[in-house]
Amino acid sequence: MTLPSKMTALIQSHDGYSGTQSGPSMESLAPYLSRETIPLPKPGEDQALIRVHLAAVNPSDIHFIKGEYGQPRIKGAPAGFEGVGEVVAGGGPLLGQRVSFYATASGTWAEYAMTDTKGLVPCRPDLSEVDAAGQIVNPLTAIAMFDIVREAGAESFILNAAGSQLGKLLIALGRDHGIKPIAVVRRAEQAEALRALGAAEVITTSETDALEKAKTICDTLKPRILLDAVGDQTTADIFFAMPSHARWVNYGKLSSEAPGLTEMGQFIFRQKQIEGFWLTRWMQTVEPARIPQAFGEIQERFVSGKWKTDVAGIVPLSEAMDKLPAVLARPDGKAFIDART
Repeated sequence: MTLPSKMTALIQSHDGYSGTQSGPSMESLAPYLSRETIPLPKPGEDQALIRVHLAAVNPSDIHFIKGEYGQPRIKGAPAGFEGVGEVVAGGGPLLGQRVSFYATASGTWAEYAMTDTKGLVPCRPDLSEVDAAGQIVNPLTAIAMFDIVREAGAESFILNAAGSQLGKLLIALGRDHGIKPIAVVRRAEQAEALRALGAAEVITTSETDALEKAKTICDTLKPRILLDAVGDQTTADIFFAMPSHARWVNYGKLSSEAPGLTEMGQFIFRQKQIEGFWLTRWMQTVEPARIPQAFGEIQERFVSGKWKTDVAGIVPLSEAMDKLPAVLARPDGKAFIDART
């Protein structure tokens, strides 16, 4: 295959961290990115160059380009963490194959991306492009955090941002394993769909009696794991309503509000704890055999219909600067960038 010398990419405009924490909303890409033509990256040893088909857009991507993520931006480098495409150079035995991947060397919001070969995930032929493009950040996180729930011997668990793609994946896992999911959402119109998916209870935080309802549910179902993507005061209040030995597992910061820990004695006398979850660290520390096993489970769940990807919209790379913010503003579903158009 003859490769071009240059490619189109959405390039980061800033280095390092911004010091802000404004959440994953995005009115315009222009302060953070620009669409440029840059040299094609060249894979080194143990790297693969991938012709990107479809790139996912996750909240972590938005935090990253705004300088609010746990790793620094690199000015002039393509943005985008996750996608699917064909290995066109390097890649060892996976050369010419369709793979899902997390870009470690050159981002996915581009015609071509580059990553370490050890992170390539071969895709089943019956796995759709949207499922393949988004099978790492959300699905693998769902599997990993649900492992926490199962290892704790929980009979129920709480998750917020439950109407998100990741939230729906977790609810389906709870349903299929007989562990009751307690969904926390902001909008009442989400409740019925989440109950139909398998949520045992739904707490709507916009309702005036939300905390009283949460206390009643916690007294009845006794959840000991809280999977938190929001990190606001409501989350803290629900956590303090949970029983002794409860664990608050935070993996995101959708809210710019800082929660107050109003009942510090619970950490002493009721043995509660707060911890963080980062998928990258989990992949580095988990038993190595668990990762390919998890991807086999992920692809089977998508192909069998136990999981589905809700798509808010797919925008061409050539029009992403203008059209992506509107897709991100849609309340449900994931946004994708088609790198072939």
